Amino acid sequence: MLDLTKLARQMQGLSQHLTLEAAASRQRLELAQQHLKNAYECQQDLIDRQEKWRDRILFANATPIEPLETCIDIPVPPKIHTVIATDGSQIAPNHHEIAYCYLLNIGRVVLHYGQNRHPLLDSLPEVFYRPEDLYMSRQWGIRTEEWMSFRRTASETTVLAELACDAARTETPALAMVDGSLIYWFLEQLPMDARDRILPPILEAWQQMRDARIPLMGYLSASRSIETMNFLRLLACPHPVPDCKTYCPNQLEKVACKIFEQLRDTSVWSTRLKPGQRSTLWRSNSPILELYGDQTIYFCYVHVGTEIARIEVPVWVAENATMLDQALGLMLAQVQKGYGYPVAIAEAHNQAVVKGGDKARFFALLEQQMIKAGLKNVGTSYKEARKRGSIA
Repeated sequence: MLDLTKLARQMQGLSQHLTLEAAASRQRLELAQQHLKNAYECQQDLIDRQEKWRDRILFANATPIEPLETCIDIPVPPKIHTVIATDGSQIAPNHHEIAYCYLLNIGRVVLHYGQNRHPLLDSLPEVFYRPEDLYMSRQWGIRTEEWMSFRRTASETTVLAELACDAARTETPALAMVDGSLIYWFLEQLPMDARDRILPPILEAWQQMRDARIPLMGYLSASRSIETMNFLRLLACPHPVPDCKTYCPNQLEKVACKIFEQLRDTSVWSTRLKPGQRSTLWRSNSPILELYGDQTIYFCYVHVGTEIARIEVPVWVAENATMLDQALGLMLAQVQKGYGYPVAIAEAHNQAVVKGGDKARFFALLEQQMIKAGLKNVGTSYKEARKRGSIA
């Protein structure tokens, strides 16, 4: 139980810290705005320096594909269209439950607009109980719970591609959306063998959507990315060339170009964009994208009315101006219909989420099957049973 009386004593110090941080953030924002304006005049020179010294730069930074001052109104989408989304949830394995297994549940949503067709709102559950599913990841030092989330990401994308290919048969404008980034940062930490079980199915699903000409989009709400701010660090660098390995090898220290530290991309673009506009299109230079082949990731920021959202798309969407504009229009319509968040993604989450009652019914069903199979002494551990009730 949370002791609110003790907690209240700490609130004053927290509020004072937040006040000081807000003032410092305003100063960083003003400095970033000035550097952004200065970068308008030397954008190509900065890109050239970035490309020439990319192997010596030790911080993540993106490359602008359009002029930095770009602010483009997003066009109105066609009235007849389809929006597809998937999301996933899980029940993690627990040694204290009646059986050591886990469940993935992929929520599926297909919304048809202007077509007089019923939507698809359901989920696909799958139980994993075989030793190769439960213990395979341990050879790479990966916990089963982590491996489960990685497999869930691949399953979400595979199911999304299946839905998108079905929608493509109607030749109706469509958009496939996922919640979160298309840059799977977690892959950087995985051994090659483990990575090869996760990434190839994802890229194959993306290729299926590419062939079906259904644009794919990752929607990031409250993005914490600083890739575009880090591009401006090239302008703030006081050294003759941006050679971090020579001049600033320890990036954890306070280096000279870190004048926008802790300032997010969204903070700067919120001062540049009006509702319904997108920013410059950027190419991410994350090292993990070298494994993506010809499906590297581009992104932009969009003022959706309630916030500045980061929108990510594969290169084959970014380089097709008509497809990109239509996809952004459909995304913005989804946000408006969802009162600030894409309705298709929200519904996919609702379909996927495993609530407490669902979890209890899952284990009750499992218990019935185990008893039918002739197993005895089926039940939870004493620890788990005690945690579910209090006698104090």
